[in-house]
Amino acid sequence: MEERLGDVLTIKELADYLKIPKSTLYKLVREGNVPSQKVGRHWRFRKEAIDRWLENTRGDNKDSGND
Repeated sequence: MEERLGDVLTIKELADYLKIPKSTLYKLVREGNVPSQKVGRHWRFRKEAIDRWLENTRGDNKDSGND
């Protein structure tokens, strides 16, 4: 599988992708809940890892709100 430069997201791009506030994303990153990598002072996220994380965590909330 070939990786492209566009496969790496910034915190703003990922917040937009997940449709959550940046502050919530920073909290998730600090808690170690989101696959991430710090490059200098900046967080970076591989889209492939995020998509995989979303698939794996999707089942964690499948019972909530379905009453």
